[in-house]
Amino acid sequence: MLAIPTPTATGPRAGHALARRLRPLQVGVALQNMLLWVPVEKMFMTQIGFDAAAIALVAAVYATVAPVLEVPFGILADRWSRTGMMILATLALAASSAVGGLSTTPAAYIAAAGLLGVFFALNSGTVESIIYDTVVEETGSGDGYERWIGRVHVVEATALVLSAILGGLLAALTSARVTYFATVPLVTAAVIAFQRCREPRLHRHTERATFQRQALATVRALTTDRAARPVALLTALTAVVTMMVFEFGPLWLVSLHAPAALYGPYWAVLVSAGGLGGWLAFRTRLDRPALAVGLGASLVLAALLPVLSHALPVVIAGQVLVALAAAMIGIRAGRLLHDAVGAHLRAGVSSGAGTLSWLIFLPVSVLFGQLCRAHGVQTAGLLIALLALSVAALLAHAARQPSPAVSAGRQAAEPTGEPIPAAG
Repeated sequence: MLAIPTPTATGPRAGHALARRLRPLQVGVALQNMLLWVPVEKMFMTQIGFDAAAIALVAAVYATVAPVLEVPFGILADRWSRTGMMILATLALAASSAVGGLSTTPAAYIAAAGLLGVFFALNSGTVESIIYDTVVEETGSGDGYERWIGRVHVVEATALVLSAILGGLLAALTSARVTYFATVPLVTAAVIAFQRCREPRLHRHTERATFQRQALATVRALTTDRAARPVALLTALTAVVTMMVFEFGPLWLVSLHAPAALYGPYWAVLVSAGGLGGWLAFRTRLDRPALAVGLGASLVLAALLPVLSHALPVVIAGQVLVALAAAMIGIRAGRLLHDAVGAHLRAGVSSGAGTLSWLIFLPVSVLFGQLCRAHGVQTAGLLIALLALSVAALLAHAARQPSPAVSAGRQAAEPTGEPIPAAG
């Protein structure tokens, strides 16, 4: 019989222990998101010869690289080290920023996009798995997951807002190219923070199995497990809604002839919605069907605002509300997904949900572009509303399901070669 870890502290002591253990992770995540080039990326791309079609190709590059690598990297994180994968991801992000800054042609910049896809794949599922398992180790259950992953979302949003402001100022004082080079040391510093993380060991308290058996268990959990499958789909669709808003939301500003000065504040408010959603997520009982249905309905109504209105304040408010609701739902979906599988599969299954989100996003984004070209951005926005409706239905379904009967500690000790049995 394998030993099952017991919590190291209870009550306030557990909270203090969690705060200490997760502080280096939060610092690393903040530094990872200090991407000074993001607010001026499109401007820089046009300066080196990109047109609209070529810009779409860049998005397709990293959206193709990431899903190919996500599941293998997630399984490797479960077998080797999740913090180790985060360090490799950070180095890939720094390399992408450096190659982007050195680029003088679209072909060279596409290489930077490929490295960005590698970062997404390496980073996928690692932060969430570390936080969930750390919470379980310190408290004996995953009940504090929403609180701590919410705090990480606040950190991410704060770093993105700060980097958007600093990046815009730096580009105005120097050039857009300088923002890429200035990002490299900031991002690389995250390696030091991640090295100071004490990684949870729950996923090591399992019988060792071959990579092939663990990969099979991961795929089976995603495709046949009655508890994990709908939650993985909820996680993926919520991510797609978020990606659609962030990728295509600015097109509404273009269509409505928004002044150039509005783009910076608009982006800052949009990314800050993710942080606010993280703060609200652990204060909202989304396990209650009435609240889950209400949040899902709010998501759908918010997604319809940019479709129905030509007023710029209403459009922006709708997009911000979509980002806010999607952030809250994404955290709830992550909790349910981690509850549904064992510790030895968490990073792999989370990465699998990420892969599914990219596979959905690629055709949907192409369809969005075609509808936008033929009928305008408002008609194309119906796609986002339909995705939001699917998310709302899955969230309501998840709220009606019973909590997993298998405790997080017991799941941690399941053999790696088989998926965790579905509850009920």
